[in-house]
Amino acid sequence: MAKNTTSEKKSEKKKENKIIKWFKDLRIEFKKVVWPTKKTVINNTSVVLGVIAASAVLVGLLDQGFLALMRLIYNAG
Repeated sequence: MAKNTTSEKKSEKKKENKIIKWFKDLRIEFKKVVWPTKKTVINNTSVVLGVIAASAVLVGLLDQGFLALMRLIYNAG
């Protein structure tokens, strides 16, 4: 069995230090985040759901319109 050399130990120590530093930096960045309030989240969610519903209705109406147009074209022919 080969023993770890001092350079290998230093390399492992540097890796550990980088990992610890990464987590410390992560904690600092999380403290900078401005989290939205519950009211803001509910408001934004309702806007998104409203836009999705309006888009679905629009696409459905377009689909029905094109279907009616296709029926007119096929029945005329």
